[in-house]
Amino acid sequence: MPAMRNKTISLGLLICAFLFPIYSFAQTAEERGLEISQEADRRNNGYDDFRADMQMILKNRKGDQSTRLIRIWTLEVNNDGDKGLSIFDEPGDVKGTAMLTHSHKVNPDDQWLYLPALKRVKRIASRNKSGPYMGSEFSFEDLGSQEVEKYTYKYIRDDECNGMQCFVVERYPLDKYSGYTRQVSWIDKDEYRPQKTEFYDRKDSLLKTLTFIGYKKYLENHWRPDEMYMVNHQTGKSTLIKWKNYRFRTGLTDKDFQVSDLKRAR
Repeated sequence: MPAMRNKTISLGLLICAFLFPIYSFAQTAEERGLEISQEADRRNNGYDDFRADMQMILKNRKGDQSTRLIRIWTLEVNNDGDKGLSIFDEPGDVKGTAMLTHSHKVNPDDQWLYLPALKRVKRIASRNKSGPYMGSEFSFEDLGSQEVEKYTYKYIRDDECNGMQCFVVERYPLDKYSGYTRQVSWIDKDEYRPQKTEFYDRKDSLLKTLTFIGYKKYLENHWRPDEMYMVNHQTGKSTLIKWKNYRFRTGLTDKDFQVSDLKRAR
């Protein structure tokens, strides 16, 4: 009997030795959510810069539409957030309007808006970035660079979206002036592209849903959508963005994203 008892104890210790590493290295939902988001960000790195044309179609609750044509320049920045410049070409009442964004990984983004009617550059305060961008359903916050470090994360579940298997990840803004309590994103497992994002307001009510449509691949491994559709569930308004003429590695530099040149952006 003593010998049998020793064998039982030894077997028990052996089982514990194998099981302990499995449990000690099991990921939490927060760690898994961060891992997925970091991988999605990693796959988007390395494009250097791009230019594109954007058509923005605004629709109100009654179905009335207005259209704006915008040129977009984006510069990838090592060890910090990207830089972006938006220049409005149409319609005439907003022609020449330009927005410059210097994104940051942790600190609040720096954003400036040039309004030709006033002939001056206006700095956008952090507390105002939850407001609508040029009357659209996108906020200034939405149009900043979505740096991983600006959120905490939680993996929710796997789910089907657009005929694909997706991760569902919730993220929580660290910025106290954010217009959202949380965002829930569906990210496809094959290419780690966002397929849909739900935005919840400061009362934690569903505010908006953003859907990404018609991805195409550029530079062998960089995916960009043809369209982005944002619907506001609380107002009934929507904004459809159509992207055209993506051009990568066009030679943009820091000199193309200076505040002092914003008035001359053409």
